[in-house]
This record gives sequence, C-alpha cells and structure tokens, in this order.
Amino acid sequence: MSDLSGYRFTKTHEWVRTGDGSEAVVGISDHAQAQLGDVIFLELPAVGAHLEAGARFGAIESVKAASDLYSPISGEVLEVNQAATTAPELVNQDPQGEGWLLRVRLEGEVPGGLMDSAAYDSFAASDEH
Repeated sequence: MSDLSGYRFTKTHEWVRTGDGSEAVVGISDHAQAQLGDVIFLELPAVGAHLEAGARFGAIESVKAASDLYSPISGEVLEVNQAATTAPELVNQDPQGEGWLLRVRLEGEVPGGLMDSAAYDSFAASDEH
C-alpha cells in the first residue's frame, strides 16, 4: 500500500494531497472507485475554473452508477488529468496515484475537517453506500 500520510479525505470520498503548500492534487479514494465499479466517463471542470470547498465540480460515471464529485478545497483548476479523461479506467487502476483528477492552486488553507488516512479508513469501513 502506498504512503497516504499526505492525503486528506472527505466524507464524499474525494482526496486532496498538497505539495509545496500553494498547489494540491484532487482525486477519488480507492474505496470510492471500488464501490463504483468500472469507471467509463469523467466530467471535469475546465482549466481556470474556480472551485469552492464542498461544492460540486464534476461527475464520475461507471457501469453501475453516476456520482457527483465535490471539491475538498477552494482554488483555481491548473490542470485536468487528460490521461484519466481519455482512459477513465486509470481511476480504477490507481485512484490515489496516476488516476488523479485535478491539480489546483490552493486558495486559503486546506479545510480542517478533512480526515487523515486512518480516520477515513474507519469511516469508509462503516459507510453503507
């Protein structure tokens, strides 16, 4: 298992990983991709779009369901993972690595209510989605 110490998770199963403090990467959790099944389509915002923490920023569709995506942070979209939009199965294969969704310029701090990996694992284990 990869080191998830730098990741923070939402109750809607998105994650955020900060780098140098001014940028962050956003994606969905391994638990979320497993619950969705084979991902077949991603609807993601355009570069330059502004995200608000907790607000919808896109959607993910699988063979089983479609789900909205919610931003764990506020900021400006700097990059969309084109590899994942072209080959959505990347989200299933490596959701917390190569299957990332967005790179974002952080606006303010990462919200304090996000869960670390251990807290998220406990939450996901009790989640009845």
